[in-house]
Amino acid sequence: MNTTINVDLSEVDKFNKLASEWWDKTGAFATLHHINPLRLNWIEENVKRGYQSSHQNPDANKTAEAGLAGKKIVDVGCGGGILAESMARRGADVTGIDLGTENLKAASLHAEQSDLNDVLRYQHIPVEDLAKTHAGQFDVVTCMEMLEHVPDPSAIVQACYDLLAPGGVCVLSTINRNPKSYLFAIVGAEYVLRLLDRGTHDYAKFITPAELDKMAVNAGFTRQDMIGLHYNPITKRYWLAQNVDVNYMMAVQKPLV
Repeated sequence: MNTTINVDLSEVDKFNKLASEWWDKTGAFATLHHINPLRLNWIEENVKRGYQSSHQNPDANKTAEAGLAGKKIVDVGCGGGILAESMARRGADVTGIDLGTENLKAASLHAEQSDLNDVLRYQHIPVEDLAKTHAGQFDVVTCMEMLEHVPDPSAIVQACYDLLAPGGVCVLSTINRNPKSYLFAIVGAEYVLRLLDRGTHDYAKFITPAELDKMAVNAGFTRQDMIGLHYNPITKRYWLAQNVDVNYMMAVQKPLV
């Protein structure tokens, strides 16, 4: 493992302390449980789209229609495994990686209790290190709600690119940086609505879509799609829309050649 790791140890400690709440759907990570079906479906749609557009072989449509099923996936910054486990349930072979040991214990225990050990495993390893030993070995890479918690997000994006096989799809999510995102993601979510613990986010680490797009292009990716995630505190409903002022996801693809 590297002696210098692209990690903010205070961020790791923050989530480790909440590890017992990962699978409590009314606890600190309730929001992730609520939004997971939305992001899971969007990830699968973009995997299908990516394989349809880039794989020019007789089995391409069959592979695309399979969605996540049969795909080899790595979930970077998997936390307690909420997304990783849902992708495994859709037939993917999933590796979740994280630097929070308590997070991984919670994820592994829940996977064992869910009888998913054959298709889901967890590793305590930086993504940059995994990319050195497993370059080009994954069909899909996901990195959700992590980039705004590390010192060098561009290095994470590059490692995601390196992990993918040609034609593979990567889905990233983070938070835009502007006055509206500060109001909604920090003041609203952490202090008013208390959807997240106070101090979960650092506004200075938020990433604009233009900045993330530049990181992706510099890594070698081609653009695919982008969508915003929205919440109505009155109706308590989450939905996806084109507005990316606050929370957003970006799908990019590694070219075949």
